[in-house]
Amino acid sequence: MANGKPNGANGRARRRRMRRASIWLRLRNNFLTGFVVVAPVVITLYLTWAFVSFVDAKVVPLVPAPYNPKTYFDFDIPGFGVVIFILFTTIVGYFAKRVFGKQLIRFGESLVDRTPIVRWLYNALKQIVETVMSQSKTSFRQACLVEYPRRELWAIAFVSTNTKGEIPGKTGAPEMVSVFLPTTPNPTSGFLLFVPREDVILLDMTVEEAAKLVISAGLVTPPTKEERAALDAKNVQRKAQIAKAVAPKAKLPKA
Repeated sequence: MANGKPNGANGRARRRRMRRASIWLRLRNNFLTGFVVVAPVVITLYLTWAFVSFVDAKVVPLVPAPYNPKTYFDFDIPGFGVVIFILFTTIVGYFAKRVFGKQLIRFGESLVDRTPIVRWLYNALKQIVETVMSQSKTSFRQACLVEYPRRELWAIAFVSTNTKGEIPGKTGAPEMVSVFLPTTPNPTSGFLLFVPREDVILLDMTVEEAAKLVISAGLVTPPTKEERAALDAKNVQRKAQIAKAVAPKAKLPKA
């Protein structure tokens, strides 16, 4: 104890433990960083492959044998069913725009309307698809804040359109907006709310940024309008400095 050897041994042991902890910390940080980079790519590839496999499994068996690549090869061609589905849908859309196609669609819909259960299912799916594929400029074009589920608690929502019909008259609010309140972490499900216009706070963030905020449960926060302006100004200044550095120097006139 007097000559300090035990203290020196304890110090060396403590340093070894600190080095091991530092190594494990670096490994953990590297793993988490790699996971953030790899996970989205792997999930995207997996979902894409699952979609292609699903469509191929449903469409390829319907292709006649003379036009099916599996007749001539011993293996399936990935994506062949997707190509056939796209071509078939395009052809159907082409004929649907013509007079004969419109008459045929009306005739088919009239037959569907006479079937009780199929009629409800078809109309519901048709309305959903038409709503999703709609290119209306006022649909889900702006993010907002609404007080939900009670006062002084705020939730992110998406402005859909101005509320029309009997709802504003029944509630006594002259101006109302229809907003879609998504759930976390799945923004495809949620609630349709009819809110007085004065109770809606519009946000500067885009719909995509708001969706990321909802999906990440608040972990991915988009920059504010002031932060974005400061970042743009900094980028402009950096580009100006780079352009000034690489610009050829003006030649001095000869004497």
